[in-house]
Amino acid sequence: MKAFYSDLFEFPLPVGHRFPIRKYALLRRRLTEECILAPEDLYIPKAARDAEILFVHSPDYLHKVNSGKLTDKEIRRLGLPWSPQLVERAKRSTGGTIEACRSALKDSIAINLSGGTHHAFPGHAEGFCLFNDVAIAVRVLQFEKLLKRIVIIDCDVHQGNGTASIFAGDSTVFTFSIHGEKNFPLMKERSDLDIALPDNTDDETYLQALEVGLQQAIGSTHAEMAIYVSGADAYDGDQLGRLSISKAGLKQRDLIVFDQCYNAGLPIATVMAGGYARNLDDIVDIHLQTIKCGIQVYNLSEITKTITQA
Repeated sequence: MKAFYSDLFEFPLPVGHRFPIRKYALLRRRLTEECILAPEDLYIPKAARDAEILFVHSPDYLHKVNSGKLTDKEIRRLGLPWSPQLVERAKRSTGGTIEACRSALKDSIAINLSGGTHHAFPGHAEGFCLFNDVAIAVRVLQFEKLLKRIVIIDCDVHQGNGTASIFAGDSTVFTFSIHGEKNFPLMKERSDLDIALPDNTDDETYLQALEVGLQQAIGSTHAEMAIYVSGADAYDGDQLGRLSISKAGLKQRDLIVFDQCYNAGLPIATVMAGGYARNLDDIVDIHLQTIKCGIQVYNLSEITKTITQA
């Protein structure tokens, strides 16, 4: 399984900023230290080209991002200070999702160790999201005629509002978001399927809702691939989560998503999305667990199938 990383492309943040930039390098380090992936399975992605970004984002917006001409209001909405390094990092992360999708079509599963910037709209940034990497990857793959139909499974605790807006009315892309009802963003967009959960939702309630949602999202489409926006911020120790899902519950979440996609014959590309626990190791634990679950379901299932057919 291939994994793509862009943590080498750092960008400056003010002291005490809540964006957990260190988690990305820690995640990659633990993947190799714990022998989950070999170093040769890890790849630095190419930066997404402007022509690819323009499949989703407006020329005016991309020009402002590239030239550093975002207004103060636009930067506040983004929540990150603009810098050339930020633009490079966002393009690399977007490139990682594009390459993970291509790789998943060949190998059944692939990972971007960042990505999931689902709050970005065609004409503005929002909620730490400069470019909508998932939407861009979908449009690139469709342009390259690698697939026609795709399902996006978004389990980040914050609704994927940018993604929902971008694909509104597009029958080739099914958007499913399970998120906190009262959490950011205040004004939600309409996904093809939204499951909005009350504050303090527990494991059992969450997992039951997820299973029902996945059955509808996968069963009612003719998707050729899934993109899984996993997220670590539904965790009960997350500062911005507002749900009460344990690490064990999140492991079950991951297994359910991968199992249902595997059983439907869907290749899957997974992106990490958010996570804001006070203890950085908790965030990394959850992301690492997601990757391990994907390997378990897809790789072990392939081995089991080969043995059975022999």
